[in-house]
Formats: sequence, C-alpha cells, structure tokens
Amino acid sequence: MPGNSWKLAPGLNNVGSYQVSGRPYASGSCLAPKSGSTSLVVRFPTVTKWVNIEPRITGSNRDVRVAFSQNGLHQKGGSYFRVNLSSSLRGPLDMKISELWFMSEDGGTVTFDIVAGLTNIPTRHVETEDRTVNSVVTAAGTNWSGSVGVG
Repeated sequence: MPGNSWKLAPGLNNVGSYQVSGRPYASGSCLAPKSGSTSLVVRFPTVTKWVNIEPRITGSNRDVRVAFSQNGLHQKGGSYFRVNLSSSLRGPLDMKISELWFMSEDGGTVTFDIVAGLTNIPTRHVETEDRTVNSVVTAAGTNWSGSVGVG
C-alpha cells in the first residue's frame, strides 16, 4: 500500500464533505428565458451540498422549469421540476449537483435568485455523458445526464 494512501481527494461519497457547512454561493437576478428559447445554465464551481431557488415577485407568478441537464429540461414528458413563489421545491434542496438548467414554463421570462452551499468536491466527480450546449455537441460535461428520474 502506498505511503500516501490517506491523501485522497474528496469524492461524491465523502461523508465529511456533506457534514460541514457549505461554502456560500449566490447569484442574484438570474433570468430564466421564455419557453422554447435558449435555456439558462448555472454552473457551480464545486459540487453543491444544498441549493435554494428563490423566484422574485414580478407582474405575474410564473413557473420556472428547473432541470439537472439540458436534456432533462427539454425532454418530452420532462425530467424537470417547476418552482414558483408558492412552491415548496424552492429549497433548501439537499442535492449534490454541479449545474442547474432553467427556462420559463411559458412565453414570459422569470427572474430568480439562487443560493447554494458548496462542498470541496471537484465538479468532475459527478457522472457525465456527452451533450449539446447552444447547438454544439460537447464532450462529457459535469452533471447528471437527464435520464429518466435524474432529469
């Protein structure tokens, strides 16, 4: 056994990374584009411990569609969830993710804030597969695939 075997980088199953308080992350006035247009992606610098999505009060109480991948956001039948001002799904949501994808549920835009607690786990540790971003196929990214139940 190597002499430095204890010097392993933390991974997704590293319990200690989730037992401590998360490093703060905040992004205000995010704009989820109208349905059918280009989606908004928020990429976190490291894997999250928890996430809170807070829609802002606007002229109407629109839903924002939230997914863990572009595929999940646009998939027929939807592997996404909806958040609005009265939603219990705003958070804090106890999830280990590296990015979230957003789009309005209708023809208007939705403004929201996002706050997260970050672990010290590099985003490359999250399972990945090839995907298309802005009509360009990219190699394996850093988030869940958008498969059924993992949206």
